[in-house]
Amino acid sequence: MTAADPFLAGLLRSLDGTLAADDEQRRRRYPGPPAGRQPVHTCYVPAGQFTADTARQWGDQARAALDEHGPLPRCDAGVEELVRAKLAREPVEDLRIDFEDGYGPHTDDEEDDAAAAAARALAGAVAAGTAPPFSGLRMKCLEEPVRRRAVRTLDRFLATLAAAGAPPSGSQTTQPSGSRITLPPGFRVTLPKVTSVAQVAAMAGLCAALEAEYALPRLDLELQVETPQAVLGPDGTALVAPMLAAADGRCVGLHFGTYDYTAALGIAAGYQSLAHPAADHAKAVMQAAAAGTGAVVSDGSLNVLPVGTKPAVRAAWQQHAALVRRSLERGFYQGWDLHPAQLPSRYAATFGFYRDGFDAAAARLARYLGGPAGRTGGGVLDEPATARALASFLHRGLACGAVTGADLARYDGLNESGVEALAR
Repeated sequence: MTAADPFLAGLLRSLDGTLAADDEQRRRRYPGPPAGRQPVHTCYVPAGQFTADTARQWGDQARAALDEHGPLPRCDAGVEELVRAKLAREPVEDLRIDFEDGYGPHTDDEEDDAAAAAARALAGAVAAGTAPPFSGLRMKCLEEPVRRRAVRTLDRFLATLAAAGAPPSGSQTTQPSGSRITLPPGFRVTLPKVTSVAQVAAMAGLCAALEAEYALPRLDLELQVETPQAVLGPDGTALVAPMLAAADGRCVGLHFGTYDYTAALGIAAGYQSLAHPAADHAKAVMQAAAAGTGAVVSDGSLNVLPVGTKPAVRAAWQQHAALVRRSLERGFYQGWDLHPAQLPSRYAATFGFYRDGFDAAAARLARYLGGPAGRTGGGVLDEPATARALASFLHRGLACGAVTGADLARYDGLNESGVEALAR
């Protein structure tokens, strides 16, 4: 020990005290990437059309579209075979029961009945093993004209879902005191058209109240960024990051609303697109705000549906696949699908993206993990952050079914558990 050691120790104690609150805030605000998989899409289904069998029906309709209008444009036979297998095995990764734009106007009694019926259908799908890995509902927004209806629908849905998870009336089984009902896997509530931080804070409070009332576990939230006010506040402040903070750790996703957002900016209908520069700006803000928080960012939708004549369907598939690929290349690994026939082009573009990059990423990660000499292999200097990015790419490809553990095992030192651990 030297004479300088006590001095340094004192400095460190002082710095620890000065930065303690900052350290705690950083740990709370930036826990890192979420555990588990991220769905490649969210399928929006109007509440009145949702049944326990909806996911399977979407898969059947997607395969029928492929049979009638295939093969997929610019898609090799190997990828199309994977697409067909995915549509048979797990056609929908994430499904959102829609009580907002896709649902349309209804009387209060009709919406009450639809909320209860949708909750029972979701509970039935979970019980039957047909529910997608992720699910939830999109309520109306918290703007004053529809606020009461939004809360009433969410309340009716969760109350019915909680009742469906409780022991049957007259059963000898009783719910233990203080226990909580289990929600469907990957369940979240989507709040659309957010325009202020105060709305997000109010939504977090609403979730807490509903949890207490119905003995529910913690509800996860998704926020839809589809208004200019969500990106830039009236005082010029960027609001996405404060909204995430106001969600009190509940926000698991930020979803971009393509057409509401671009329309609100006055962009002509023929030019509204998730590839418009204004949309790219909003999503870049979302991406920066969400990084490290545990919330993922989802791109929006394409409103050109693959329906009609064979040329029309194939043109829509080609346009959709190109936009999906564009989003993936920009780091947006999820998007919206609005019609069953969009599933083939979604999966074809997604599988193609991961398969095209798999060998290069796997070889590069294997070299990196092999030791210091491998970190400059191929003339590229790889750092720990790059290794995590490579592992994340491989993990996403494995999770969606684009590649397999057998593909990974061809590279020394790589396996599924190790890749997932490094990605996290």
